[in-house]
Amino acid sequence: MEKITQLIARLFLGHIFLIAGLTKISAYAGTQGYMEAMGVPGALLPLVILLEIAGGLAIVTGWKARYSAIILALFSIIAAGIFHNNFDDPMQTILFMKNIAIAGGLMLLAVHGAGAYSVDNRLARKTP
Repeated sequence: MEKITQLIARLFLGHIFLIAGLTKISAYAGTQGYMEAMGVPGALLPLVILLEIAGGLAIVTGWKARYSAIILALFSIIAAGIFHNNFDDPMQTILFMKNIAIAGGLMLLAVHGAGAYSVDNRLARKTP
């Protein structure tokens, strides 16, 4: 049960980043405008898309999962602080807390590793 739970947890954590990155591609101009309205240079959008897609795939597959989890946790905390800091708006408060909760899950992944059903585990078993 533990092995499959670790896999499902990685799928849940990674998919949100993967979908977010892909969505930003299809709504590029709008996302860039939103970033700029929040004081973040729109020129960073390609890096954000790359981080979300690559990081999401790394988490889902369990490849370099500890490093990916740390980077995505920091990204989630920074994004929460920049984009969801209007605590007078209940929706923004919920989005802030969602980002913090995701960061918490990623921190657990960073500490405990990707689990049995992961590329990291498979590579570790092949190492003499």
